[in-house]
Amino acid sequence: MTGTAIAPAPSAEPLTGRSSGQRSGRRVWSYWRFYLALSPFYVLFAVFGLYPMLSTIVLAFQRWDGLSPRRFTGLDNFRFLFEDPTFWLSLQNTVVLFFMSTIPTLCIALVLAVMLQSAVRFTGVYRIAYFIPNVTSLVAMAIFFSAVFSTNFGLINAGLRSLGIPEQDWLGQPWGIKIAVSTMIVWQWVGYNTLIYLAGLQSIPKDQYEAAKVDGAGPVRTFFSITLPQMRSIVLFTVIISTIGGLQTFTEPQVMVGNSGGTGQSGMTVVLYFYRAAFLDNDYGYAAAIALSIFMLVLLFTAINWRIFRVRGDAK
Repeated sequence: MTGTAIAPAPSAEPLTGRSSGQRSGRRVWSYWRFYLALSPFYVLFAVFGLYPMLSTIVLAFQRWDGLSPRRFTGLDNFRFLFEDPTFWLSLQNTVVLFFMSTIPTLCIALVLAVMLQSAVRFTGVYRIAYFIPNVTSLVAMAIFFSAVFSTNFGLINAGLRSLGIPEQDWLGQPWGIKIAVSTMIVWQWVGYNTLIYLAGLQSIPKDQYEAAKVDGAGPVRTFFSITLPQMRSIVLFTVIISTIGGLQTFTEPQVMVGNSGGTGQSGMTVVLYFYRAAFLDNDYGYAAAIALSIFMLVLLFTAINWRIFRVRGDAK
């Protein structure tokens, strides 16, 4: 019997590195429309974000008044920074204002969110009222609070006089300045954090509260056993955001007590000191060193907050 010979099928050639690279390149270029749509963001970030950051790092090692040629000074700006008593005073004021404003803000916001969660009427009105301070002009609010804490015609002193309590020079003494500035920060950010907490509360399943009620848990036990553990990630977010904003306090003391920081420079924050060094003293190299210190300070406090919440979460 004779049969037709079948030619063997040609073996497939293995893909070489060059051909696979060409195919990957063609695949990337096939999405050029999407990259083109995203390019404005990256261009703007490179021009207004990346370049200023790199320029600030380079400028921190130079001496420049804005007009004369730049002169490389090495670590002189940082050496003077560590020996500058005004810088350490501004750092102390910043940390004190941070704790005086951030802790009350988050505590009050969480309480208001729980109360708003249990409210059955006018919830929309409450949400708008809480959020209005966050969208109000910061300069206008600073001027308003300056009038409220005024010595002669302030609303706070008027209330103290009606109660028979001696008047206080709020904006003329160190702790009075800190109280006025921190009060304004609390008033501004309570509503914003309240709405964030409210969104987190609404995501907690209702059956957990019903089960706790059946087991006989009261409101306080339910809050600490169910609400807070479920809100841990939300609280971490608000703490980090409040840390970043609180360590960059500038407009409030600048408008209320001026560029000098008020009596005893008790309102001089790190950012306000940076502004004075750059735009009043025209020492841009030293100002860049202060800016880098602010960046490191924010990173440090953010890492501490992250570590604290992570350890507590692992313990639970």
